[in-house]
Amino acid sequence: MATLLYRLGRGAFRRRRWVTLAWAAVVLGVVLGAMSAGEAGDDSDSMPGIESQHAFDLINERFPGAEAEGADARIVLVAPDGRQVTASEYRAAIDTLVAEVADGPQVAAVSDPLDAATVSQDGSTAYATVTYEVTEDNVTDAGRADLTAAVERARTSGLTVEAGGGAVAGEPPAGIGEFLGIGVAAVVLLITFGSLAAAGLPLITVVGVALTLASIVALGSALGMSTASGDLAMMIGIAVGVDYALLVVSRYREERAEGHDAREAAGLAVGTAGSAVVFAGLTVVIALAGLSVIGVPSLTKMGLAAAGAVVIAVLITLTLVPALCGFWPDALLARRVGKGRSAPSARRFRKGRSTPPARRLRGGPGRGAARRTREAGAWSVRWARFVQRRPVPVLLGSAVLLGALAVPALDLRLGMPGDEAKPTSTTERRAYDALADGFGPGFNGPLTVVVDARQADDPRSAVAAVSDRLAATAGVVSVAPPRFNAAKDTAVIQAVPATAPTSERTEELVHTIRDERHATESATGATFEVTGTTALNIDVARKMTDALIPYLLVVVGLAFLLLLVVFRSVLVPLKAVLGFLLSVGASFGALVTIFQNGHGAGLLGVEETGPVMSTMPLMLVGIVFGLAMDYQVFLVSRMREAVVHGERPAEAVVTGFRHSGRVVTAAAVIMTSVFAGFMTGGETLLKMVGFGLAVAVLFDAFVVRMAFVPAVLVLLGERAWWLPRRLDRLLPRVDVEGEALGRRTPAPALAAVPDTDRQDTVRA
Repeated sequence: MATLLYRLGRGAFRRRRWVTLAWAAVVLGVVLGAMSAGEAGDDSDSMPGIESQHAFDLINERFPGAEAEGADARIVLVAPDGRQVTASEYRAAIDTLVAEVADGPQVAAVSDPLDAATVSQDGSTAYATVTYEVTEDNVTDAGRADLTAAVERARTSGLTVEAGGGAVAGEPPAGIGEFLGIGVAAVVLLITFGSLAAAGLPLITVVGVALTLASIVALGSALGMSTASGDLAMMIGIAVGVDYALLVVSRYREERAEGHDAREAAGLAVGTAGSAVVFAGLTVVIALAGLSVIGVPSLTKMGLAAAGAVVIAVLITLTLVPALCGFWPDALLARRVGKGRSAPSARRFRKGRSTPPARRLRGGPGRGAARRTREAGAWSVRWARFVQRRPVPVLLGSAVLLGALAVPALDLRLGMPGDEAKPTSTTERRAYDALADGFGPGFNGPLTVVVDARQADDPRSAVAAVSDRLAATAGVVSVAPPRFNAAKDTAVIQAVPATAPTSERTEELVHTIRDERHATESATGATFEVTGTTALNIDVARKMTDALIPYLLVVVGLAFLLLLVVFRSVLVPLKAVLGFLLSVGASFGALVTIFQNGHGAGLLGVEETGPVMSTMPLMLVGIVFGLAMDYQVFLVSRMREAVVHGERPAEAVVTGFRHSGRVVTAAAVIMTSVFAGFMTGGETLLKMVGFGLAVAVLFDAFVVRMAFVPAVLVLLGERAWWLPRRLDRLLPRVDVEGEALGRRTPAPALAAVPDTDRQDTVRA
């Protein structure tokens, strides 16, 4: 592996113009393909294997033309204090509103609140239901604008008019997430490298993000992949692209400081750090592609799109980064290691007064280079020495800290926050509150019960009996009259709970109704299924919870095998997995503390607390596991390299921190800033995703990888690198640490050549 990548790095450096042109051609071709591609499909919201989805499918089958998942909206009208919406002075305004909305694009029908009797008991509140001919994703901006304009005009009548529902919510307000992340990355890279060229080079790799997004658009129509799948791909692509390039550029500078010419340094950087990038990328790809085992199409597409972004980031790091190093071979170095620093070493080598650069590197750095490296990583070396002296307190302290932060996760409740989680500045949130005040908290989340009476002797009587049983169920405040299909053998009944959609009591009510199904079927001959947004969210939460353990087993198992091959150790991968579980548990605890329990929610602009998003645990586990293994490979591969080259295990921990501590710290800060930037959007869900990923990276990089991992390695000593002999013979050797490169002897005549456009005469 190391030798192959070494050749790739040298080749990309030497043929830098062709490599750069090739990438430019690929990007241009994909962009042109995206521009000529058909309209992208929708990210399917289908959730196979749950009752709510089966009930939706039954409605679509028995009620042709009545799309169960079609868009709808509710226009809520509230009279001034002490007045009623049914007053004659408001009649004309309501009629005008209904007529204007009905004439809007894509609108199928609008109910008149006064004729349909959708008025609260005290007469203060009423609502009109707007149904659309298309699904929520296909409601056009013109359709939303038409509805908004009609609502604005109706407010001149003195009524408070708000609109909510899936058809109203457009794209969430844009934050400055991408710009904030890239800006912080630029500052961190400049501080880390002390060179504008070195700081700017990793940022060029965001071309991979553009390539990924263009690919999603180009393939969207063929694969049914919406541009919404690009959000996660963009987030992950920026983070890993910059981090991977950071690792290779850092190693390039290190090799130059050791006396290697630019091309040799590029080859060695890709052969060593590039090997770590390959396997770090593989762990992320495994974690993201593993989302497909859950069986949720939208998650599968998101995971595969993000995995594609990681693959592109790895390819760019291994080819475009060394090629760009060839354009600015000396500008990438810090001022104190400038253009002339490597030439004296090369001249001494030609006169026979110095050890060959590659051999000197593999046997251990020279005194001057070692001194420069120690100065560059002084803080990380001091910390490593501290861990080396006190491994037990560090281990216990990190474990206790993360364990304490994870305690609130025991109360984790999953759900899908709706309009109640939006800021009060939005019309959707105000409409939600108005309906709750006028009709009760459960009105915003009615249960849709689909009664299949085909097997009943008298379908109408059977449906009536089911309706009566629903009305008699504790926790149900009202039941609407049944709505039959054309064949009169299937009916839809709406039942309004007494509690809010995200309440635990509402979840218990859904389970109670379903538990009574067998008795109802025995008594009436008809069966039923419960669906609707509220029931769907409950079912999705259960599906996500049930899928978590199988997903963990698949992803962690595959990653464990991969790390077993990389580190040739049983305990090192096991320790990596245990550390990850600590960090992800602490992240769940932080999410519950803020977004569910509300402690500190105001600091993040979260106005309403509730259950954690159902898909959050799986997304958090998948993404963070992959990124955590990045830091594991970055840091521990240098420790493994030191052990392979003869250092004692405890001292190898210090060596690993000396060479990689600074890089891992910079990478973690960059990745955290990218994720935290997504918290600047207005949507609570985006805040939740950004916060969860940001704190998970912080916990894993600075507590697990910087404290827990080195403490365990120091305590284990030689046992950390133990591998049964039989297993050692079975596992393939991938040489991530570049042991094969240590046996290479570069051609003396080329050691001092600063620009290597000529053909390489050294056999790679």
